[in-house]
Amino acid sequence: MRKILTVCIGAIALSFYNCNSERQNGISLVRTPNDLGATSNLLFPTPTPDRIILNLTENPTHSVAVNWRTDTTVAASLVQVARASHGPDFLEDVRNIEGERENLTYKPENDPEVSATYHSAIIDGLEPGKQYVYRVGSEQAWSEWFQITMPDPERKISLVYFGDAQNSVKSMWSRVIRQAYGSIPDVDFMLHAGDLINRFDRDIEWGEWFYAGSFIHAMVPSVMTPGNHEYRDLVLSPQWKKQFNLPKNGPEGLDEVCYQVNYPNLKVVSLDAEQIDESPEFKMAQRDWLDSVLTNDPRKWTAITFHYPLFSTKPNRDNVEFRNEFKPIFDRHKVDIVLQGHDHAYGRGMVNNVPTGYKVKDKTSGTMYVVSVSGPKMYDVSDDPWMDRRAGNTQLFQIITIAGDRLSFGAYTATGELYDAFDLIKSDNAPNRLVNKIPDFPERLKEPAP
Repeated sequence: MRKILTVCIGAIALSFYNCNSERQNGISLVRTPNDLGATSNLLFPTPTPDRIILNLTENPTHSVAVNWRTDTTVAASLVQVARASHGPDFLEDVRNIEGERENLTYKPENDPEVSATYHSAIIDGLEPGKQYVYRVGSEQAWSEWFQITMPDPERKISLVYFGDAQNSVKSMWSRVIRQAYGSIPDVDFMLHAGDLINRFDRDIEWGEWFYAGSFIHAMVPSVMTPGNHEYRDLVLSPQWKKQFNLPKNGPEGLDEVCYQVNYPNLKVVSLDAEQIDESPEFKMAQRDWLDSVLTNDPRKWTAITFHYPLFSTKPNRDNVEFRNEFKPIFDRHKVDIVLQGHDHAYGRGMVNNVPTGYKVKDKTSGTMYVVSVSGPKMYDVSDDPWMDRRAGNTQLFQIITIAGDRLSFGAYTATGELYDAFDLIKSDNAPNRLVNKIPDFPERLKEPAP
């Protein structure tokens, strides 16, 4: 039996290795047969909850969404929540919330079949600025208690923004999300601009993504927009809607991929760039919906995220049609900042807030466009003049803080060093004023190795 098992595992490992041969700086960005023993335990669920994650709801100051996974023997979905206390006395006032569950049995090509029950719930009735504890599971098995603090709209709102994680997520992206959390542990939420993993349906890669964030996913709410690697032939990852619990307030047919989140002074919008690129119907639906929500439900600050950049950092890449359709809407509503991925480099800059030639720059007005990457896969970076600051071959995370009329932005390398910074200052009757705070740090423009 042991010999047969060894042969089976070896065959699975070999298929993992052969399916992808991407390399960066001479290092494989995919698993090898020797890696399987370290990652196979991430595949298969047990009765104990795993892959626990918080997501933002449409009303993020009073509620939070939670998801988790178990094996299919678990027939209950429960959340227990209480106000946090200095000691264990919070156990005297626990509120029970019954969640929903759905099963998924799926076998990607060359991978083993995985059957799991995915659980979801909304923890509501929470007070801004207050601290809570919660756990998920059932009498069969509970998670640990996690502690969360609800955002206080009377003070600042902060977020961490990540570009593509995508490759070597467990081994090489993990340090980035952990460095980000260590840099700002009281952050209100984290935002992922697509391509969280490399192969849209591979459960082992999703397991690595959850492993890399570990307890951070369960303590800091996240929002994510899908990238092209979350799709294949316009089919969304089968795990996406099972393992995340994102708002369903976007255009019909685009639940949990195109949506909005509303803080009192900040609107966060996710657009599904792959559907914009591939589906004329969904492109028009998102364009009309976006124009409507920015017209009828504005906030002082607006942040929009999607995967394909309107202004690219990669040489000879240019999303002209996307820009022609959506930039006029951004211009009309004076969107403050756009957070993107896909190009595996860093660049940011402002362009004139009119729908004319995109290389026209005006440093005193317009929308700030940012492209970034957090994983190890790197592309060349161009010298396109739209960028005020750029970087190649650098893993980064970005901290954004909004307080009153000021948005502060800092881009940090994987080691926690500040690489770029600026403020946007808002006034009622004028465009945002840009205050550059670029540190004395030479631009990192080394081309990635093949």
